[in-house]
Amino acid sequence: MQKLVLLRHGESVWNKENRFTGWTDVDLSENGLQQAVDAGKLLAAKGYTFDVGFTSVLKRSIKTMHHVLEQLDHLWIPVHKSWRLNERFYGALQGLNKEETIKKYGEEQVYKWRRDPHEHPPAITKDDERFPGHYLRYDDLTYRELPVTENLSETMVRALPFWHECIVPAIRSNKKVIIFAHGNSLRALIQYIENLSDEEVTKLDIPTATPWVYELDDHLNCIRHYYL
Repeated sequence: MQKLVLLRHGESVWNKENRFTGWTDVDLSENGLQQAVDAGKLLAAKGYTFDVGFTSVLKRSIKTMHHVLEQLDHLWIPVHKSWRLNERFYGALQGLNKEETIKKYGEEQVYKWRRDPHEHPPAITKDDERFPGHYLRYDDLTYRELPVTENLSETMVRALPFWHECIVPAIRSNKKVIIFAHGNSLRALIQYIENLSDEEVTKLDIPTATPWVYELDDHLNCIRHYYL
């Protein structure tokens, strides 16, 4: 049996302001920083150790990782960052307040944008300052990999190559793995690991900075999972 730990980043400043964030590189709030420290202390108290970490290229996830690893005295372990673990790209919704968006478009439509695996939020144009092609960290992405909007199914499509090519080999090498990512990129991985239906993943909520532990068999099938 192998254990795998997933951790959503601590509360960000835009989580606090109830804004759609996506790939916008906002920082942790004060509360989010403390959540990350507390998650690290919890993992340490439960005796967890890790050999390798994986995270996105967004600072709220990276900083959560650093604070957790510091509490574990694990700042020395190798970590791998990839855009494939980024939050879902929310297109033109990024930066908008969720309550104000509901008032404008209606609760049903906003719910579909947020939770329907096949529903696209409104797209941005490539001259929009939110387009990731303007940022150095995405210079290696191809034209097709740079999103203008993204649904949850597409988040899974771009996350799974990193899962299969980088994370799975680490697990199969008996490495103790922890993944720091975002609500929707983790939701995509969880849907794959547990073979959830679209309806099931739509209802899935992942709290900030709360370790989610998988126990996996030799074929990486889920034996059980639980929050610490």
